[in-house]
Amino acid sequence: MASTIALAMIVEDEEDQLSDCLASVKDIVSEICIVDTGSTDFTMEIVRKFGAKFSVYIWSDDFSAMRNESLRLCTAEWIFVLDADERIAKEDLPRLKALAKGPHD
Repeated sequence: MASTIALAMIVEDEEDQLSDCLASVKDIVSEICIVDTGSTDFTMEIVRKFGAKFSVYIWSDDFSAMRNESLRLCTAEWIFVLDADERIAKEDLPRLKALAKGPHD
């Protein structure tokens, strides 16, 4: 049985980084969940292009509130958190999928 993985992110003005980040994990996540904290660039267009669930949450100097909002959007069994400037190497994708399946007998 395949386990599902969600990607949870908090972003603001990440148009230069976001596409590469999302592309690096799109093959292993069942959903992308993003909280935008007030982007004024093309970040939200990229979010929509990847079919992400999203909410807009104006920055309130409470990082945990932003993170909790991103987690609230997720419905998958596992939640993976990345920043927009992070990438997952292709050779690590099978390892992440295997970890989500749990221990093998």
